[in-house]
Amino acid sequence: MSHFTVLPLVLTAAMMAAAPASAGEPDLVRVDRFVELRTGERLFVREVRRPGAASEANSAVLLIHGARVPGVASFDLPVAGGSLAADLAADGHLVYVLDIRGYGASSRPAAMNRPPDQSAPLIRTEDVVADISATVDAIAKWSDVSRVSLVGWATGGHWAGAYASRFPQTVDRLVLYNTLYGGSDRHPTLGTGSPLENPDRSGTFSIQSFGGYRLNTRATLFNAWDDSIPVADKAQWRDPAVTAAYGDAALASDETASTRQPPSFRSPSGAMADSFELAFDRRQWSAAALTMPVLIIRSGRDFWSRPEDAKTIVDEAPKAERLDIPEATHFVHLDREAAGRGVFLDAVKRFLGRPEG
Repeated sequence: MSHFTVLPLVLTAAMMAAAPASAGEPDLVRVDRFVELRTGERLFVREVRRPGAASEANSAVLLIHGARVPGVASFDLPVAGGSLAADLAADGHLVYVLDIRGYGASSRPAAMNRPPDQSAPLIRTEDVVADISATVDAIAKWSDVSRVSLVGWATGGHWAGAYASRFPQTVDRLVLYNTLYGGSDRHPTLGTGSPLENPDRSGTFSIQSFGGYRLNTRATLFNAWDDSIPVADKAQWRDPAVTAAYGDAALASDETASTRQPPSFRSPSGAMADSFELAFDRRQWSAAALTMPVLIIRSGRDFWSRPEDAKTIVDEAPKAERLDIPEATHFVHLDREAAGRGVFLDAVKRFLGRPEG
């Protein structure tokens, strides 16, 4: 079910306790807010900024998480090297971290309180476009800006692209990394013969396997990540403190996690259903409509996006450029500086900070 065309909004901000700063982090302010929707639902948004930065920030930047782990766990871990939000805020931006409905501290559909097999996949692209729209409107009022930059990781990039293609006048610049889009109808892990495909009907998503939402344990967060790290000692590539904080924050994002053994957090399955479609080149938005400057980043060791996805966006978007980080993983912003994070962060900072043209 999509709320995209029928969602009038009431925007309010509710302040909560700020998260602890990571070790060695510059002095930053964190404010947790909510965007209240007329449906009675609400969206969680964390603001991260320098003290007094509201009147002098380079820009407002919205970070959009992917298919499974919500915003704070993805972008604002309380350990060194674990907060993209802090890195960008220290550079002078007003940074906002969103939880899409169904994730983290945002409202969850009632169906997520029932067994997953009792509903179709929840939270599809149109629902997320509505959430981003409401959040961008709220940020414009909180920060007194007319346009917001978007940074989307993996499925978050797909969602950011979908929003930006429909409301380009509200987007200053757009960063998409390790993002599915199109250009190929083959995918090694998401397409034909994958666990996402209905075994009884080729080319269709396996609703019976996923239902409305998935349950994710701590161990499942690291299987594909570990497999993509080309050294036996994963600590050489990924700081153990980041590993621990990522798992802790993902589980803490769901108040029901401890009611299951092993503990597990819920994530809506709509992102997987949409990603299955993208794996077959069934596109849901047009990169040609991205009239703002666009930076496409792809990790060479990514298991989610394909080279064709990055190439096709750059070929179609009028102001797009591409950066490949050959040895980086899907989780490049959480790996060590020398494992691609340094290159990634420098590129994003330069792109967000420079004047258009």
